[in-house]
Amino acid sequence: MTVVDAPGASALGLPAQVRACLFDLDGVLTRTAAAHARAWQETFDEFLRDHAARTGTRFEPFGLESDYRTYVDGKARAEGVRSFLGSRGIGLPKGRPDDPASADTVYGLGNRKNERLLARLAQDGVDAHADSVAYLLAARGRGLRTAVVSASANCREVLAAAGLEELFDARIDGLVSARDGLRGKPAPDTYLAAAQALAVPPAQAAVFEDALAGIAAGRSGGFAFVVGVDRTRQGRALRAAGADVVVSDLRELLEPR
Repeated sequence: MTVVDAPGASALGLPAQVRACLFDLDGVLTRTAAAHARAWQETFDEFLRDHAARTGTRFEPFGLESDYRTYVDGKARAEGVRSFLGSRGIGLPKGRPDDPASADTVYGLGNRKNERLLARLAQDGVDAHADSVAYLLAARGRGLRTAVVSASANCREVLAAAGLEELFDARIDGLVSARDGLRGKPAPDTYLAAAQALAVPPAQAAVFEDALAGIAAGRSGGFAFVVGVDRTRQGRALRAAGADVVVSDLRELLEPR
């Protein structure tokens, strides 16, 4: 494979051969990660209280920091449900994607969380991280292609609400993953699909992630560079997961070195 250097990549803090930037949504581009975490906490705590009452066991609440980061963050809804409940030794029927939110199935619990999330977003709105907008504009101004990669089925609506939709050449989200049978993070499938959509090989693309599962996806996919975006003081964990560099503000990459 011939690697062609992109003149603008070095000015963006990236290896010279990078021609495309692939961004996670929640936590990297938009301030929605906290809303996701709270919606998961409310959903799981309600379920765990009911489960403890039915089984006569002790109620142990969902850990907003430890459990969210370890079992849920960056993963597709159903996989997040299975992963977390599995850590507590709880199994649920898989159910169907269109299960009502009241159903005690994997999909039902995931849909329950989504209803809470959408209510929060409708109430609070969606804000974009200013550093990400600045970096996106700089990347596109230097000729790099851009894609958003998210497990969320609400990705398009969130981008539109944040005013970011026109800044991407491709979108790989939960709807695309379901349609094409893509495995969720930490598998690299969604990032590989984004690179393919941009007609750029992984060795010429950079991944921007705040979730440990996403960092693992970028590393296992053979991408040129993996940027850990540390919004929640987990820089050490992001490095351990395989990030090439960790920043709390993407504008740090634009500064002369």
